[in-house]
Amino acid sequence: MDPRQSNQLSGTTRLRQALSDPKNVVVAPGVFDGITSQIAIASGHQCLYMTGAGTSMARLGMADLGLCTFTEMHQNAAMIAAIDPTVPVIADADTGYGGPINISRTVKAYAQAGIAGLHIEDQVQTKRCGHLSGKKLVSREEFANRLRAACKARDESGSDIVIIARTDALAGKDPAGNTGFDEAVKRLSMAVEIGVDALFFEALHSEEECKLAIERLPKVPCLLNMIPGGRTPVMTNQRAAEIGFRIVIWPLMGLEAAIPALQHAYKTLKINGQAPKEAQLGPEGLFEVCGLQKLMEFDASVGGRAYSS
Repeated sequence: MDPRQSNQLSGTTRLRQALSDPKNVVVAPGVFDGITSQIAIASGHQCLYMTGAGTSMARLGMADLGLCTFTEMHQNAAMIAAIDPTVPVIADADTGYGGPINISRTVKAYAQAGIAGLHIEDQVQTKRCGHLSGKKLVSREEFANRLRAACKARDESGSDIVIIARTDALAGKDPAGNTGFDEAVKRLSMAVEIGVDALFFEALHSEEECKLAIERLPKVPCLLNMIPGGRTPVMTNQRAAEIGFRIVIWPLMGLEAAIPALQHAYKTLKINGQAPKEAQLGPEGLFEVCGLQKLMEFDASVGGRAYSS
């Protein structure tokens, strides 16, 4: 293949290619805005994960309790995907934001925005972070309808966006009282029959449970959600791959790094009346994180002179 053609592959195509190789593991750090996305790409990451929790905290300043709407999540995911269309973005799509028609709209809008993959879950509309207690699920039938809508929208749009089925059944309970590991396996096995591309077994409790999940689930790519301090024990990407996971996301690592630094900076300003000494990047250094030189070079390449001096 011509290297120029390879460089022009869309994020969706790249994600599909990565998942087609059983030896490959897709690692995606969590991003929630343009700056975190730029830094992750500059660090060499070849896939990004738009965290719903991070989106809620960054855009609303509120905890992840299902408060972000379709519009807020779609706008954020679309902006992140547009930064570098060749870098796949997997985005949280929560419950799909309504019934089957809403879910169809969500999938098609995400696909049109260049988002490579999304996951749809089985919590009720008033959902919460998967690593919090008290989760309530929709029935198995309603979850199936959500996934059918997502897969039908994928096929009708011709986008090839990767549909990931997520279940919170390990800790959540549906109206009939169904819950637990076996219920999660039933739901994800049903999802494969419907036609999803990958599986997301949320909040596994131990490495042994992770191994059992891989053994019990159909042989399609499975995603592992790594949240330090959450329900699942932290393991390396290599260990996750050895167990059999094909996608590993680290949703909150950007927030975990940024929040302590921001707290320190703002407290220092309040107490000392000046910025902390380590805040020395300056305007050019800060702007360069988001491509200042490249933007100026592009302007000059087409005859622009606005930034020549």
